[in-house]
Amino acid sequence: MANYFENRDKLRDEINNCLQKQFNLDSTTATSYHYYYILSALVNDYLKNLYNYTTDTVIKNNYKKTIYFSLEFLLGRLFTSNLINLGIYKVCEEAFKEFHLTMNQLEEIESDAALGNGGLGRLAACFLDSGASLNYPIYGNTIRYKNGYFTQEIVDNKQVETREHWLDKPYPWENRREDLSIEINFYGYLENGVLKNPVTVKAVPYDIYVVGYKNNIVNHLRAWSAEESDKCLYKDTKYYEMLDLLTDRLYPDDSTDKGKDLRIQQEYFFVSAGVKSAIRAIKKENKDLHKFYDFYQFQINDTHPAMVIPELIRILVDEENFTFDEAFIITKKTCSYTNHTILQEALEKWNKYIFKNLLPRLFDIILELNRRFMADLINSNFQYDVTYKMSLIGQNNMRMANLAIIGSHSVNGVAKLHTKILEEELLVDFYRKYKEIFNNKTNGVTHRRWLLNANPLLSELVTSKIGDSWIKDFDNLSNFKQYNHDEDVINSFFEIKTKNKMELAAKIFEEQGVTVDYNSIFVVQVKRLHEYKRQLLNIFQVINLYLKLKKNANYYAKYYPHTYIIGAKAAPSYKMAKQIIELINNVSNVINNDPETNTKLKVVFVRNYNVSYAEKIIPATDISLQISTASKEASGTGNMKFMMNGALTIGTLDGANVEIFKYAKKGNYFKFGTTSLEFREITTHQSYFPAKIIEADIRLQKIFSFIRSLKPNPSYYDFILNNLLNSDYYLVLKDFDSYLKVHEKLNTIYSNREKWAEIAINNISSSYYFTSDRTIREYNKDIWKLKKIDLNSN
Repeated sequence: MANYFENRDKLRDEINNCLQKQFNLDSTTATSYHYYYILSALVNDYLKNLYNYTTDTVIKNNYKKTIYFSLEFLLGRLFTSNLINLGIYKVCEEAFKEFHLTMNQLEEIESDAALGNGGLGRLAACFLDSGASLNYPIYGNTIRYKNGYFTQEIVDNKQVETREHWLDKPYPWENRREDLSIEINFYGYLENGVLKNPVTVKAVPYDIYVVGYKNNIVNHLRAWSAEESDKCLYKDTKYYEMLDLLTDRLYPDDSTDKGKDLRIQQEYFFVSAGVKSAIRAIKKENKDLHKFYDFYQFQINDTHPAMVIPELIRILVDEENFTFDEAFIITKKTCSYTNHTILQEALEKWNKYIFKNLLPRLFDIILELNRRFMADLINSNFQYDVTYKMSLIGQNNMRMANLAIIGSHSVNGVAKLHTKILEEELLVDFYRKYKEIFNNKTNGVTHRRWLLNANPLLSELVTSKIGDSWIKDFDNLSNFKQYNHDEDVINSFFEIKTKNKMELAAKIFEEQGVTVDYNSIFVVQVKRLHEYKRQLLNIFQVINLYLKLKKNANYYAKYYPHTYIIGAKAAPSYKMAKQIIELINNVSNVINNDPETNTKLKVVFVRNYNVSYAEKIIPATDISLQISTASKEASGTGNMKFMMNGALTIGTLDGANVEIFKYAKKGNYFKFGTTSLEFREITTHQSYFPAKIIEADIRLQKIFSFIRSLKPNPSYYDFILNNLLNSDYYLVLKDFDSYLKVHEKLNTIYSNREKWAEIAINNISSSYYFTSDRTIREYNKDIWKLKKIDLNSN
């Protein structure tokens, strides 16, 4: 294949050639979309060539592979990251100067791939980037959602969900692989252990190439699409409805039996396709299925892919004639489970009658697994009440987390505190039984996207001082700390931060019409909306600040302007979360339109927060809010991205915050609130009475009164307020006072420019530990044991 990226002239000539051949256009009539599409197609062809060579090398040298099963992968835009990782950004930039286009203009045309929603999907994307950049054969397996999760619009302050339009135009980075299609069976009935009259759909893979940083290694993310199968003998309207919904949206509403059925269908669909694909590859290469675990490792990312375990057993027993014992041993040596939550409601439990009707053979396999497991527990002297909690099947449901644990040779948490809580509280009985398989793998993020790509000005400053070795070996970023008192570096840091803030302010004005003072302090909380993440605590502090600015002239005079930026999506059926979004927007409208205070305080709820928006927000942030209730956030990864970009963190001792504070060292972080141990004491002894806190704090009383004044009906927000008064499970009121105090502390520090810069630079240089490269190395050392791909061995 011709390499059009050798120099700008070759690339320019090929662009003109493609314009003529594909669109019958020339440089005078082509739009920026045509240029974007052609360049992306050329880059994708280049990636395909490298992918084929990488794949041939992996097959010829019998490299073991890891398949990372995840219901979501939140990739973000791939245009810039692909150009940078391939080392062709500069030549593309030079070539397009002749077309009067910048790389940023072309990137803005690309839609974010709508294959995920939150931190779970973004972490999975980081892991693929790190895997390829470290030369490991790691591949993603997921669903190709036609309409994504949802596009968030705000109408009358309320969240309104519409479909994501990412596939309205051809997505240039996906590659349909019809030749690798798989048939997936649902429903039917069992006759002598054989599934009869199933409903069959065809799973068609679309591969998205994942390229490592300047090493020519290209792996893939495989996203499966549901299509009509010729092998399905009977097709009625229900069949086509099922086919349409199966890969339509991420996380369909499961509040009804029909929704639960669809969620189980989705999870089995992408799991079965991935497992069958791996089995087919092993057989094609004439390898021994008895040693399957020597060729593949399956990482189960949260409970959604837990059916990997019974599905692999099913195929080995029913189709390959293994005994059940043999199949289980192979499966356990193959599978590993990452737990991502401490919340009981997030540990999936599916109605067993719906499950049995949909997947009768898998149901039988899980019954047999459970029979053996219960016998083992009884033989190990576990008491009945404990064995019931550990059972794979409850009175009415299938417990997917329990299934994932007993079928895996490794179970890990994603931060030290999270893993400790799993071992001592949430999964304590499993830890007692399988202590040797529990371990911690603290999350990380790919610094190539979140520093190198997202913040090129800061990256250039770092490289100008310590060289560029940090891009491949992030440990070297620690060398930047020596410049935390360098006047030139401090000046450059503030100039860069201001430029990034100006860029974000322009985007906010363009999209939402809100004027933001880029010289103000940008205080940011962007993450999925959940009560434990405490966006409510954030807006309570903002209301208190607003009321104080209105009433206290001395405070107003001394107060440095702040802009609070909040971004969050609420699950469509999560009533409390959606009302919190409405409250935030209601409050922001009042504050932003008050001429007495709006030069001192603004609140912006950014609409439809996604990866591309994050790449604008994070480099512009001064203060990062990581304020979840202690013991409720498994890890968090946004906290790491903000740290890398020089934001100061206000946070609780929760999730990975604990380790961030350890590496940042005292004086460089700002903690507040109840600890996880204190939370346990409160909930165990039921010793917390939120109404007493309200009675004793005039500020909270005024906040409640303000909220009740927002609507003609004073009780409009009582669903939120009464929940706080009667329960306040997530300790919003209890932590309110300490939260206000830590904000005041940071306001004082901001007046000392040198001190602020010192802390920011210390944070940047201390973030070296929180790269996903380190996390992937740990997974590989302790769990997967993959060899690095050596392209010279092909």
